[in-house]
Parts: sequence; C-alpha cells; structure tokens
Amino acid sequence: MLPIVGSLVVIASVLGGFVLSHGQIMALWQPYELLVIGGAAFGGFLIANPMKVVKAVFSSVISVLKGPHYKKQSYLEILGLMYELLSTARKSGMMSLETHIEDPAASTIFSKYPSIAKDHHLLEFITDCLRMIVSGNMSPHELEPLLDLELETHHHEAEAPAHALTRVSDSLPGFGIVAAVLGIVITMGAIGGDIAAVGEHVAAALVGTFLGILLAYGFVGPLAIAVETVAKADSKAYECVKMALVANLHGYNPNIAVEFARKSLTIDMRPSFSEFEAHLKGAK
Repeated sequence: MLPIVGSLVVIASVLGGFVLSHGQIMALWQPYELLVIGGAAFGGFLIANPMKVVKAVFSSVISVLKGPHYKKQSYLEILGLMYELLSTARKSGMMSLETHIEDPAASTIFSKYPSIAKDHHLLEFITDCLRMIVSGNMSPHELEPLLDLELETHHHEAEAPAHALTRVSDSLPGFGIVAAVLGIVITMGAIGGDIAAVGEHVAAALVGTFLGILLAYGFVGPLAIAVETVAKADSKAYECVKMALVANLHGYNPNIAVEFARKSLTIDMRPSFSEFEAHLKGAK
C-alpha cells in the first residue's frame, strides 16, 4: 500500500505545484517523449540482464506491493520447526533426523508445518544444512563459514532485481536528455515557421528532460530501494535457521538454540517469548 500512496503523493505534488504555478497540465502530455525514454530504458534493461533477472524484477515489484513473504506467523513456524528438529536430535541422536530430511513430504515433523514444506528454497536450505551435520559430523567452526557462503550467494541473487532497477534509474536522466536533444533537432527544423509551433517543440524537448529525472528519482529509484528492503527482510528466515543450527552445534540445548534464532529477527517480526511458548503448546 505504501508504494502506491507514495507514488500518488509524488504525482500530486509535482502536478499540483505545476498547476498552481499557472502551468498548463496538457503541456506535460508528451507521449512520444515517454516512448523514447521508456523504450530506451527498457531496451537497455533487457541488454544488461539475463532472463532470470528480468523475470525476477517483475516478481519482485509484485512482492513490494504484497510486502515481505515471511510474516511473524511464518517465523513462529520456522522457530517451532527448528525446535522440534533439534529436540528430536537431542533425544534420539542426529541420525534420527535422516529419514525426515531425506523425505520431508513423509516426515511427521515437517508435515506439521505445511507452509514451510511448500517453500521449496527454505525447505531445501534446512534439509541441506541438516544433511551436512548428520553426514559430516561438522563442528561449529566448520559449518558456520559454509552457511555464511550460502547465505551470501542467496543474498546476492535476491538483491539482483534491486540492482537491475537501480541501473535503470541511473540511466533515465540520460535518456531524458536524449529525448530532449531529439526535440531540439525537431525544433531546429521548425525555425522560420510559426513561432507558436517552435515554442511547442521547445516545451516538448524540455518535458523529455523533466520526465527522465522524475521517473528516475520519483519512481524507479525508490522502487529499487523497496525491492532491496523486501529482499533483505525475507533473508532473515535463512539467517534464523543458521543461528539455530550453529548454536545447537556449540552445545546449547534446543530451547537456547532457538532463542538465539529468535533474537536474530527484527523487532517487528520477532515473536515474543510468550507467543513462541504458546505456539509450541498449540503444536504439541
């Protein structure tokens, strides 16, 4: 909702100020300038990015409107799942997790958390990490750098759409100048004719510069920041899992290990201690 409200505020402020200054709003309606700027920017975007990133940009823009994928309830389920997995390992040994991680669809633990079972990327991250612990007998000092490397790769991929949009934002003022130069070329051809027509051509050229700057700093640039913010927020789910596993390998019991994971979450998404306890009682 906020991106939509912010966009409306930008439009209302710019157009409102122009109209209140006795400007003619239809003078800003230059569809061919928009075609030059928007088309050139989109073409450059396609040249610069692989198809995977192009698709990710469109899905990321939708995610900005929906908000972060992982909400407080999602983190309650992640913490609950990690607690059950670590408790099972503590009672029956790490090898007891093998059947759960090899076939999560048939697991009695994962079946309690269907939203996580449907989240392919997060489920794969959890099972891969547990598989390394079960089969590799890894120490915390060995596992943590490996998890950090995987998280770094994940963050890089998740933030690629934001970086792509930032580059588009950086290019828009330049394409606005291109549209303005083309407008001046047209103006030069009209010199000697009707003075009113020359004035219209000059105004259209200036609108090209105006649109390039407005689109860059009023819309695309802020959208890129919003996409990056959502990506960073969603990455907390993976960091939460990492903290629980590393704390467990350090010898902490499941309650304390999950508390490490809970403390890694931001305040707005972090379930309170009582909320988590109530969730565990409900799951049992």
